Amino acid sequence: MISQPAGHATDAAPAIDVHGLCKSFGTRKVVDGLTLTVPEGEICGFLGGNGSGKTTTIRMLCGLLTPDAGSGTCLGLDIIRQADQIRLQVGYMTQRFSFYGDLTVAENLDFVARLYQIPDRRAAVREIMGRMGLAERAGQRADQLSGGWKQRLALTACVLHKPRLLLLDEPTAGVDAKARREFWDLIADMAVEGMTVLVSTHYMDEAERCQRVVYLSGGRLIVDGAAAEVVRDAGVITYEATGIGIDALVHRARVTPGIESATVIGRALRVIGTDAAELARAVDSLRAPGVTWQPVPPRLDDVFIHLLGQDTRRR
Repeated sequence: MISQPAGHATDAAPAIDVHGLCKSFGTRKVVDGLTLTVPEGEICGFLGGNGSGKTTTIRMLCGLLTPDAGSGTCLGLDIIRQADQIRLQVGYMTQRFSFYGDLTVAENLDFVARLYQIPDRRAAVREIMGRMGLAERAGQRADQLSGGWKQRLALTACVLHKPRLLLLDEPTAGVDAKARREFWDLIADMAVEGMTVLVSTHYMDEAERCQRVVYLSGGRLIVDGAAAEVVRDAGVITYEATGIGIDALVHRARVTPGIESATVIGRALRVIGTDAAELARAVDSLRAPGVTWQPVPPRLDDVFIHLLGQDTRRR
């Protein structure tokens, strides 16, 4: 496990510092002894399959759930005894859009400003709408916004009270590529100004924009490091095939011993494995006239698929 990504400031005070967190619902243990440290000002990608414990962990960090066991701090405040104070300094964006559809953008933000008792709230709302590109949509009803603009409104509401920590739970699910890029540009700008961001995502291009990624499986943190380090240390080997008949070849590849995963990306068949000799034999068995195989560097999405496959085998 990589605990200190390259180029990372070792003297940064942790925004999140928790140890041995556990949470069960009935007989199902969702988070199992999780330990996580995130320094201030870092964008940390929170990865894992469905049911891996990401959302439950985020809710414990912001004081919405109380751990069954474990301890730690968030923004220097005890996550159990000072949860109410943590909530005032954290912005939490859930997976589901949760604002009033029959209120305008400005009215929704004014409502949030009232909740946080922000001084001169109308000026604060005008300022944040200008910064987040919402000024021209101030009078538009929230239920008339596209998915990308709804997510921008949700992010704006999360940062209206100027939190020190932003917790984002799959914030761009279902949003088009342009809106996702603009959303991440806003996050990067805020991180430059010192805000810490913990963001769960299934998009590997988003994970690669994080300074660090962690991966949960069964409620346990099993991978932690910069994206390039995670790829380097995962032990994943990748080959690509190009040529005639790739679409038909993928079906054979998926049942060939030594190949963990096979998929067609564009005009190439991409296969991954972890045993170099076994994977090479598998590739040899798939050679055919008009098909060219070559080893290629693995990517973060290859590692993610490999880890998801390990999750499935553990169950």
